[in-house]
Parts: sequence; C-alpha cells; structure tokens
Amino acid sequence: MINLELPQKLTQVQQMAQQLASGVFRPISRKYDAIEHCDTPEELKPVAQMMAAMSGGGKKGGGSGSDGIKNGANMMGIMGVEAMCWGDVGLMLSIPGSGLGNAAISAVGTTEQKQQYGKLYCAMAITEPGAGSDSAAISTTAVRDGDEWILNGEKIYCTGGQRCDAVVVWATLDKALGKAAIKSFIVPRDNPGMSLVRVEDKMGLRVSDTAALSLNDCRIPVDHVLGSAEIADTEEARKKAFGGVMQTFDNTRPQVAAMALGVARAALEITREIYEKEQVSADFSKLPYNSTARELELYRLEADLEAARLMTLKAAWMADNGQPNSKEASMCKAKAGRMGNEVTLKCVALCGELGYSERTLLEKLARDSKIIDIFEGTQQIQQLIVARHLLGLSSKELK
Repeated sequence: MINLELPQKLTQVQQMAQQLASGVFRPISRKYDAIEHCDTPEELKPVAQMMAAMSGGGKKGGGSGSDGIKNGANMMGIMGVEAMCWGDVGLMLSIPGSGLGNAAISAVGTTEQKQQYGKLYCAMAITEPGAGSDSAAISTTAVRDGDEWILNGEKIYCTGGQRCDAVVVWATLDKALGKAAIKSFIVPRDNPGMSLVRVEDKMGLRVSDTAALSLNDCRIPVDHVLGSAEIADTEEARKKAFGGVMQTFDNTRPQVAAMALGVARAALEITREIYEKEQVSADFSKLPYNSTARELELYRLEADLEAARLMTLKAAWMADNGQPNSKEASMCKAKAGRMGNEVTLKCVALCGELGYSERTLLEKLARDSKIIDIFEGTQQIQQLIVARHLLGLSSKELK
C-alpha cells in the first residue's frame, strides 16, 4: 500500500514555512511588489540567518524505514518552497543564500568550493541574447590563461544577479564542440570584468531582481570551474559531461513546480473564502450533476492542483532515494507550471472585479505565476525532454 502521509519531520518543516509565509511574506507582499527595485528587503535578513542555522543538520535527510526509503533534502525543499510561495514567490526567491547557483555548487562543487561559496548567495547565469531554452547554444567563452580563466560574453535574465555574492556562469571552452565543451564557473559578484548592465522591469516577481550581466576579460582562478575542466573526447563521455552540468535541474525543477503549487493553493484559498461568503463551497460529497457550474470549476481546479502535487512529490522522492528522475522532474515542472497559470487566471475570472482589483492578491498571484511556466526550462522544453525519455531518442534525434 502506498502511504501518502508526510512524516512528522516534513510536517514540521511545512508548518514552519507556512508560519513564515503568513507572518512575514504576506504582510509585505504588496509593499515590495510596488517598490520593485530595491536592496534586499530588511525583513528577509533574519530569515536568511535562521535558514542558514537550520541547514547545518538534516541536509542528507532522515526518516528512513527498515527498507531504506528516505525523505531527505529534496522532499524537505518541496515542503518549504510550496509553503513559502503561498506567501510570496518573489520574496522567497529574494532570501539571501537561496540562489540557483547554490544548488549547482551543492550538486557538483568540490569540498573547497562548497566551503567557500556554499553559504553565500550564488546566482546562476545561463541565458544569453542568442541562447535561451537551447543551453547548448551558449556563446560566452572561457579561455585558460595559466592559473586563470578569462570569461567574455553577455548574460540576461539572471535571477538574483544584482544582489548576489557570486554567480555560477555557464560558458564554452570551444564553441565548435557544442554542449560537450560547456562548463560552469564561479565568479564573485564584485570580480573585475563582471558588470551589471541593467535590472529588468517585470510583470511579476517584481521584488526578485532579474539582471543582465556583462563579462569583459573577466579573470577568475583556475579552480573556480565546477567539475572537471577537461573536454570529453568520446560521444558517451560528452553526454555524461553535459549531463553533469544539467544535473542541477533534476533537483531544482521539482522545487520550481512547488512554487506553482504554493501560488495555486493561495489563489484557490482566496477564491474559496470569497465564495463561502456567498454560500458557495466545494462539497466533494456531491455528485457532479448535483453541483453548480462554479462548484464544478472549483472541483476541477482542486483536482489539477492535487495531480501536480503528487507528481512533484514523486520527483523529489526519487532524487532523495538516488533514483534517476530527469523525466519525472520535467513532467512535474511542465504539469505544475501549466496548472499554476490556469488556476490563478481562472480564480481571477471566477471572482470577477474582486479578482482583477488589488483588493485581493489574486491579480498578483496570476502575474507571479506566469514566469514559473517559463524559467528553468519552458513548458515546451519540458515536454520535449519527456518525449525524448519516452521514445528513447537523443537531443539530436528529437529537436
């Protein structure tokens, strides 16, 4: 029998994150959405200190039974992210020390790199003006010069790129070799040669800074490359090399899916509260033909949210148990991203003027949800990855 109940350890994490979301994030959500461009919100600094103190224990997860099944760091992350994004996605992404670059360093960094940069705020710079969903098309270059690397190129849409302490930059050692030559490099944010070009004005996640960065003869120590600096010389080795670079996303895509879960849950709760005042509520004991159109819509949205939640939990569980989860990570990200968009927009429509106005958070939740279906791999890219896994085809065979 499958047991879908959360163990006590994860329930405690979920409750703590929910308290943070309701006590800290929700009260300042509108404030920082209006301000948009600012330094790290002061309210988030004690939150970062608390999370850093907590991260010392339980990183590799416990809760294992006699069969060795574990619910560890990935499942714990899902619980925390979902609850915090119920409060505000942008504020969750703005917590110092919670950047995508941190996940990359944690996944493939050396012991020394983890010690030096693991507790700092590290962003990730992948996207370029000519390379979006196709990461293999990256043209930022990294050239070895003695005991240093020299980086040149332009990066856009870098989450946390203004406020971070360091950036994990994707660059190529040889453009002609395609993805086999792509490596990740740790670049301190104040490093000479890296400059901030602009901070984007955005539809949603307005408090989270999204930066464009320029690298002009940016020199970093030779040991700042993540993983091996060698270019694979066989097709199989090249697949493994780029797979190592992409490994970060197998852990972070379920967390992005969890962002959509939190936003959708928040929108549904607000909608139910509005409806209950009008004596309309979702009664799951009713048969469909005994329900109103509005009740049926609530049932459908609830079911869609639950389906995305179960897929996300499965992907996180697989990661915690050392099972390859690339397909499942893409499946949950695609499902949850699409679900989050549909649920929040439908809630705006169902609540009419209250949904569209700023009297509730529904319109903000709808704005915030859009990017979740785009960043860390668009809906279309996730479907392509899933199709390759199901059909047993390579990226060359199915584009």
